[in-house]
Amino acid sequence: MFRNIAVAYEDRPESARAFARAVEFTRLSGARLMVVAIAEPLPAYTAYSAASDPSAIHTLEQDKAAFYEAWKQRMVETGRAEGVEISAHVLTGNTVRAVVEFTATHEIDLLVVGLHRHSLRMSSLWSVVYSLAQEVDCSILGVH
Repeated sequence: MFRNIAVAYEDRPESARAFARAVEFTRLSGARLMVVAIAEPLPAYTAYSAASDPSAIHTLEQDKAAFYEAWKQRMVETGRAEGVEISAHVLTGNTVRAVVEFTATHEIDLLVVGLHRHSLRMSSLWSVVYSLAQEVDCSILGVH
């Protein structure tokens, strides 16, 4: 059975459903659950803010760090409420590469991902899912 389960999380309903399924699998199997999110870089237009206020980028980076710390705490608390111990991780860089490295480093047996339905991002989603399926050494569960 699975010993280490990871769920890729972004702030979308599909990810919330994938997270719920991962929690269920974890509770049933007694595995460890790790939730991962990819920290997006600040948008390019933030450079305009820096031009008028040099401290703006620092402030935005602090806000982003605070957002992800609150997210990590929320994931851990949700797990506790469900009777599952969760560790939350924020990754940086290319989405596929970061997740592949995480799964290898943490010996993940099952990667749970949310599948988006009928969106304009469908082609990019499938390219990410396809790339993950090609590169990770673990099973992948796609949740609608």
